[in-house]
Amino acid sequence: MTRVAAVDCGTNSVRLLIADIGSGELSDVERRMEIVRLGEGVDRTGRLAPEALERTFTAMRGYAKLITEHGASAVRVVATSATRDAANRADFVTGVREIFGVEPEVVTGSEEAHLSFVGATAGLTGVTPPVLVVDIGGGSTEFVLGSADVDSAISVDIGCVRLTERHLASGVTPEAVAAATADIEAALDRVSAEVPVGRAHTLIGLAGSVTTVAGISLDLPAYDPARIHGSRIPAARVHEVSRRLLAMTHDERAAIPVMHPGRVDVIGAGALILDRIVARYGFGEVLVSEHDILDGIARGLVP
Repeated sequence: MTRVAAVDCGTNSVRLLIADIGSGELSDVERRMEIVRLGEGVDRTGRLAPEALERTFTAMRGYAKLITEHGASAVRVVATSATRDAANRADFVTGVREIFGVEPEVVTGSEEAHLSFVGATAGLTGVTPPVLVVDIGGGSTEFVLGSADVDSAISVDIGCVRLTERHLASGVTPEAVAAATADIEAALDRVSAEVPVGRAHTLIGLAGSVTTVAGISLDLPAYDPARIHGSRIPAARVHEVSRRLLAMTHDERAAIPVMHPGRVDVIGAGALILDRIVARYGFGEVLVSEHDILDGIARGLVP
């Protein structure tokens, strides 16, 4: 049994998994998530804001303390969309190296897709391959088609933070939703051109936008990963929840029991992305996984 630590730094959140891995099985020791909005403004400025970097580094210092306390023998830090896009990503790399003592991996979209596929599919039961794994992040969304391993993949620049900043920050009007939808559909045109989505028998959805939609659909009194993981949300419920979220006020979304405070402003865009994917490709349901790129990062630490 080997104890490892994986850190996933995305556009909206930074997450930690400390786990014991042996004989292909992964057992959680500690799993944490902080909304830091590292990618705030990156779509507009092309740079990571100093305050966003400091929020991220503050969360990471807490993670580094936990890693030391739990005695993890190996640490891997992976950064995705916002850091790929930033002109000053060297500032991020330097800060991570000082905190964790390792070089962060700023992965490509295809590498991110592979890690998400590995993490999402390990341990799920009742899955009919081929599967389409969709990881809706803050800055990008990954589409990965595969059976035992990845057959094809693409990363496109639609995410809950990016679309909110582009179209919904000044108000969720019909015109703003139409503009966001047009962006999503244009990205899905690219997906259709590069990934044979029609081969997929199962849609697996990952990350906070998907799990939050699932929690709302299940009418949970509080966020419950055990109830959400492996749940199957019908397409009609995805559409209903997406429509409701886009019609709600900030305070109404904040009052939803499963809603993380850091997702209140961006969940409408995230739900819209999921809804358009389900509708575009004709899936009857989405199978929700609480395991994702973070689990793939951890598994990569053990030969």
